[in-house]
Amino acid sequence: MSANPPLESLRIGLIGSGFIAKFHLQAMLGVRNCRVTGVYSRTPAKRESVAAQATEMGLGPCQAFPSIEAMIASGDVDALWILSPNDTRLEVMREIHRTVKAGQGSLRAVACEKPLARTVGEAREMLRLAGDAGLSHGYLENQVFSTAVMRGKEIIWRRAVPSAGRPYLARAAEEHSGPHEPWFWIGAKQGGGVLSDMMCHSVEVARFLLTKPGEPRDSLKLVSANATVANLKWTRPKYAAELKSRMGAEVDFARRPVEDFARGVLVLKDPEGQEVMIEATTSWAYVGAGLRIQLELLGPEYSMEFSSLNSGLKVFISRAVGGAEGEDLVEKQNAEQGLMPVLEDEAGVYGYTDENRHMVECFRTGRTPIETFQDGVAVVEMLMALYRSAEIGQTVRLPATDLETYVPVVARPT
Repeated sequence: MSANPPLESLRIGLIGSGFIAKFHLQAMLGVRNCRVTGVYSRTPAKRESVAAQATEMGLGPCQAFPSIEAMIASGDVDALWILSPNDTRLEVMREIHRTVKAGQGSLRAVACEKPLARTVGEAREMLRLAGDAGLSHGYLENQVFSTAVMRGKEIIWRRAVPSAGRPYLARAAEEHSGPHEPWFWIGAKQGGGVLSDMMCHSVEVARFLLTKPGEPRDSLKLVSANATVANLKWTRPKYAAELKSRMGAEVDFARRPVEDFARGVLVLKDPEGQEVMIEATTSWAYVGAGLRIQLELLGPEYSMEFSSLNSGLKVFISRAVGGAEGEDLVEKQNAEQGLMPVLEDEAGVYGYTDENRHMVECFRTGRTPIETFQDGVAVVEMLMALYRSAEIGQTVRLPATDLETYVPVVARPT
């Protein structure tokens, strides 16, 4: 709980102006008691554009700021959403910490997109800085707040678990044909490849499903990690050349690739001493209608499953209909013709709306979010254990002190 008095409306500042910032703006249309009043990014034109968009959507008035310090010092923001690339997040948090400790502004909270950091050490420093600055903190893992996940978990734990026992296996798979921006494809900037980028979703939503409502997330103790990574598509000469042409010379998969496929198995122990498992698969080599998220929860006498592409709404467009490429039907859309699924509310289905609603209400009223930087640290620890396992070709047993300084192979300096 925070000592700050409740606010009628939370004023949010965005740090970052990429694809995810626009997704958050769309989600915030469904959130009460908040305004987006500031935005900072390194590119002036982009921050001006996002500020104008927020104002036009009725979320503002929103102002573009020339620095993080200026945005905090203005007194116009109560909370910051860190949405900038992975390699900038620790420096962003250091700037927030420095400005708040200098007594500027009235900031009370900070939220950060997934993953919290590129290494366990960086993640722990993010948590330390937020705590030392006296800020409430939230970890923006949208899949935990997916409407299907929240509803499915509530039903399973209320109806099935009391008589049949706790669930023992959560499966999570997320696949698409590749990220939007060049930095995702560069190991040193992103912190890895698809395992870092997408399995951060999978392991945390699975851990959430396996955790009893009301129990702390760390009630599940990580025991071991086993993983395999591979380059299936984007190192093939044709696709490596295509990727370089589209993303720029810095993205050179013929010389410096990151993995485009990852499989991981995590073993944990629940409070009753029983083993439970997370089975996760992620890929940038999936070519289907678009982004596909598949989730399962299995227990002694029950199961739950969800697939994002099994939507209620579908459209068929014949080959006689032309048009430009787009993502107006589903994220990471790969076609404009044929029978296509349509996610009529992507922000809601993927969890962004309820995620933002939850963070706003917690920060506004002084409650602790169900996802904090502590959970972000735990996620990075799971990811590093999986990367280490893939590197050495063996199961990694936890706790493992060498993970504190571990850097995945693809993220190490050349």
